[in-house]
Amino acid sequence: MADISAKLVKELRDMTGVGMMDAKRALVEVEGNMEAAVDYLREKGMAKAAKKNDRVAAEGLANVASNGNFAAIVEVNSETDFVSKNEMFQDLVKKIATEIATNKPANMEEALALKTDKGTLETELIEATTVIGEKISFRRFELVEKDDNAAFGAYLHMGGRIAVLTVLEGTTDEEVAKDVAMHVAAINPRYVNESQIPQEELDHEKAILSEQALNEGKPANIVEKMVIGRLNKFKAEISLTDQPFVKDPDMTVEKYVASKGATVKSFTRFEVGEGIEKREDNFADEVMSQIKK
Repeated sequence: MADISAKLVKELRDMTGVGMMDAKRALVEVEGNMEAAVDYLREKGMAKAAKKNDRVAAEGLANVASNGNFAAIVEVNSETDFVSKNEMFQDLVKKIATEIATNKPANMEEALALKTDKGTLETELIEATTVIGEKISFRRFELVEKDDNAAFGAYLHMGGRIAVLTVLEGTTDEEVAKDVAMHVAAINPRYVNESQIPQEELDHEKAILSEQALNEGKPANIVEKMVIGRLNKFKAEISLTDQPFVKDPDMTVEKYVASKGATVKSFTRFEVGEGIEKREDNFADEVMSQIKK
């Protein structure tokens, strides 16, 4: 058997975009011949999937799954929103969430290497890319742990366009935790409470509010009071527990969960495609490029 170096494996991975084990397996199969390894992967349908790597996958679905005191929230991307209606894709996203919650990988590399009934999560993503005909990528996940006297709350908006996972302590009522998850999906707070807001963010906001008040021509003694009031409003707007509860705006989220004997420990909110720069194709340019071919 040919001696397959790590450098050779990396080179094949860079050329084709396949996983490390698939690259090594291909090189072993063809005794280290790079061109033959590429052909081998193409024949298996893997290189075809890899050729889609330059496309932007900013659509897709998010999902939540739990297993005992562990829960996972995941995001899997596709190129078009149409794929989110594909049953194979939907089942894959659910499966990935379940595998993460069950096996508790420490990072994405471990997650992709998880064994499944079809191989690994990575090979299943490659298969989905090949069958569906779009780049399918597992973008991110977060694994959350709770105590016995706590509840997970899971909520999917628009079938998984937005997914939220909450943890409430002091209750095991998942419906209460789900209510808070619905609120997080709708309002999109940034912190659980104001104690989590970084001081530099507060200082930055205070400087802006002070300048605004001064520009309004208010005297210095009034400016200080205005800034305090506006800063308190700012903190309430971005802190979950201080926000008016969506199901009952007469009480805050904190008061709602307290009425159930609980407190909010954490929340995680995934909105599909957030932070990804989507490619905007010019249709006229695209048509002209096809005519020139």
